Amino acid sequence: MARATAHPDHHCISSEDIQGTEVYGADGTNIGEIDHLIIDKVSGRVAYAVMSFGGFVGLGHSHYPIPWGALKYDTSLDGFRTNITEQQLRDAPEFSDDSWQDRDWETQTHRYYGTPTYWEGRGGL
Repeated sequence: MARATAHPDHHCISSEDIQGTEVYGADGTNIGEIDHLIIDKVSGRVAYAVMSFGGFVGLGHSHYPIPWGALKYDTSLDGFRTNITEQQLRDAPEFSDDSWQDRDWETQTHRYYGTPTYWEGRGGL
């Protein structure tokens, strides 16, 4: 059972329950799982879900921040569905620890994934 279904009748969910939830592509193929969330400190909105994929037994996997607005919870999958492909993740704008303070990187990332920005009032919780 996916962790995000721990309280299926609640409108709110703990980030602990989201961590480890599977992510599926538009075709229903599993492409990874949520590792953790990035929350905007000022607005309190979820800005990004950091997704992990690849590797074997936890080794060699990669982490990619994707806009929260690119994910939709699908109860039939007990996971999140996205139109993002593994290739898009691999080709995404380069990320570093300094990216969180770079609005240009954030703007480029949201444009790349075709999602509205969280700081303009859309795209986050």
